[in-house]
Amino acid sequence: MEHEQRSRRRPSPSSDAEDMVTLLAPRLSYFAAVARTEHVTRAAQELNVPQSTLSRAMVRLEQDLGVELFARHGRTVSLTPAGRTFLGSVDRALGEVEKAAESVRADADPESGKVAFGFLHTMGTETVPGLIRAFRADHPRIRFSLVQNYGEAMLEKLRAGELDLCLTSPVPDAPGLVARRLDEQRLRLVVPEDHRLATRKRIRLAETADEVFVTLEPGYGLRRITDDLCAEAGFKPRIAFEGEEAETLRGLVAAGLGVALLPPPAVPRPGVVELAVTGQRAVREIGVAWLDGHPDTPPVAAFKKFLLSRRGRLLPEQAGLE
Repeated sequence: MEHEQRSRRRPSPSSDAEDMVTLLAPRLSYFAAVARTEHVTRAAQELNVPQSTLSRAMVRLEQDLGVELFARHGRTVSLTPAGRTFLGSVDRALGEVEKAAESVRADADPESGKVAFGFLHTMGTETVPGLIRAFRADHPRIRFSLVQNYGEAMLEKLRAGELDLCLTSPVPDAPGLVARRLDEQRLRLVVPEDHRLATRKRIRLAETADEVFVTLEPGYGLRRITDDLCAEAGFKPRIAFEGEEAETLRGLVAAGLGVALLPPPAVPRPGVVELAVTGQRAVREIGVAWLDGHPDTPPVAAFKKFLLSRRGRLLPEQAGLE
């Protein structure tokens, strides 16, 4: 009769694996304690649970698995061969859980926790290193996981929980996200040094309607800004090359393959001339974004507060801009 009862309670082969985990997980630590002590009473005392609760949990565990885990000898128990096999896997599983718990506790530590921070490629040379250096003056042990990508990709990582914060442009206005404007960069028209416009210091974008452009790929914030500014100036840019990184575009411009609208470089690039754009507001706004309603760990909260305190002075000085 007992065997029949266990057969009825055993999950069918078609049961979903998650259902089995839901059945077994709460009882694994109980099983490990009984297996280690080989005594239900002592295990119950260690776990600070009633002996009857522990005994029932072990019986139900065996019923759910459909195998005998323990041989019972009065008040003591010993593992069956199936029980020893199960214990090895249970110990590894509980060890992984403990490692995971230690990891998330360490990442949330106010003094030495971790911030997953994303930012645009154009901010990786100078802006982000300077920000982190300034922040760590007061938080020297906080760690960073850094991700460079274009704006839409970082927002997807925010939504997936892979990033805590990101610096991006344009400043997003999207459901489920919170964003704050921090600063802006004036964009320049970059032309080859032997270009017909290279002797100019400033230019109206409408004057470039017949030029060939090199730009970032669709999906990049700077590409959207370029398209919008050209449309505002009355033309659609003729695009010869699309890339993924601003300095690569500068190299293409230097090679005479087109002109580009770009933010200022961290280091001047030979072979190009950079002109101020007049007649319209040619800027890109930089903002910080995070997931709405997502609780911050202490290190994330500290870094977010720091970034917000840099509003209007996030970016290095842009020498030569008018």
